[in-house]
Amino acid sequence: MGAAPGLRESLTSRSVTTPERDPVTDGRRFRSLDDHETLLLIVQNLEEGIYITNASGDILDANPAFLRMFGVSSVGDLARFRAGDLIADPNRRGLEMALLDRDGAVRDFELTIVRPDGQRRTVLDTTYVCRDPDTGEVYYHGILIDITRRKELELQLREQSIRDALTGCYNRRYLLALGDSMSEEKVSHWGCIYIDIDYFKAYNDIHGHKMGDRVLVQMSRFLMRQVRAEEPVIRLGGDEFLIVLTGDNSARTEQIASRLQRAAVQDHRLVVDAVLAGDADSAERAMRAHVVNGLEFLSQLDRSIHFGED
Repeated sequence: MGAAPGLRESLTSRSVTTPERDPVTDGRRFRSLDDHETLLLIVQNLEEGIYITNASGDILDANPAFLRMFGVSSVGDLARFRAGDLIADPNRRGLEMALLDRDGAVRDFELTIVRPDGQRRTVLDTTYVCRDPDTGEVYYHGILIDITRRKELELQLREQSIRDALTGCYNRRYLLALGDSMSEEKVSHWGCIYIDIDYFKAYNDIHGHKMGDRVLVQMSRFLMRQVRAEEPVIRLGGDEFLIVLTGDNSARTEQIASRLQRAAVQDHRLVVDAVLAGDADSAERAMRAHVVNGLEFLSQLDRSIHFGED
């Protein structure tokens, strides 16, 4: 990023030489921010990445934490890159630069960086504009905080909040959020298939909840195999499931519902575990799949949650 020759060494070097006694800071070594040596130690030992860039985006200098963040050993390893080349989303970079031009500083601006080895990290960037009064040249002094692990944990927690713990299917919370999203995006073509298992309560009463849970897990896996990855399978509770199909007309939704029923009959393990009686009629009724009006269903579901019903 083009700093003065002595500055680059000071930000990246781990060793600090003892300077001659400075009458201005004498007696305040390691205890004052006016002390040059103290500042060097802080910059070198911080886990936050500290950097200097110029108006062209050249990375002029950086501390060891910044280099580790980008998976390089020296500022020279980044010489062929400009700051914008290391940002995954050019639009985010453009927005940050616009804020810097307007306000002179940004704080905790979230970015995804792309390291030279291709690895991506999520960081918070806090930076301010510094203008050389003698030359008028513009520099950016900033700090990067790596929040990659935090973002991964947030994603895991979000997944847990919208997933059914037993089956791995989505849950009601996800369904309501999906309904809100489709309403906002004005999705006009979509359908729902409602599924439940006949005789499930009797099966639970006779064989116990452990075997009942096994049936639910098998049913969820069966349903997930029958639909596309972008078509969510949602467990509403008990033995009730819902599949949301976007972009489909009613005729195709009916076809998929019929196909699910036929596939359930052909899946011997599913039928044996889900049906107590062994006759063909009960096997056909093992899984009931009904096409339902999506908007009406969401409305009913919303009311049931509001009034605390199961």
